[in-house]
Amino acid sequence: MTLAEVLAILEGQLALADADLEMKVEYGCGADLMSDVLAFTHAGTLLLTGLANPQVVRTAEMAGIRAIVFVRGKTPPPETVALARDKGIPLLATRYTLYESCGRLYAHGLQSCGLFDLSHGAAARAPERGTRAGA
Repeated sequence: MTLAEVLAILEGQLALADADLEMKVEYGCGADLMSDVLAFTHAGTLLLTGLANPQVVRTAEMAGIRAIVFVRGKTPPPETVALARDKGIPLLATRYTLYESCGRLYAHGLQSCGLFDLSHGAAARAPERGTRAGA
């Protein structure tokens, strides 16, 4: 899915004007816990979050996140925008909640980062099944 498609689906806008709208993302992840982003995402993921501080960009860079969508009408502060520009990470924004944003993208075919095995008491990644994973 391209960032242009993400913007259209989320009725969003760019929070960083010089983004490549033809950039592709393979997976979506909705999270406000940056430790979860580091533990459970893949390179090529679109991160959706309600956090707008510079730590989100630092985490995205470490995790190989392709782009960040700020939800609930959040606007990133200038220091977050500057860091994202420096790191080459596109920033988008939408008025929708995290839940609805993830649901809209999933309904349009963006895959989640995977299923997790809850039978062991910890969130261990389940074996790949070859089908779209749940959000």
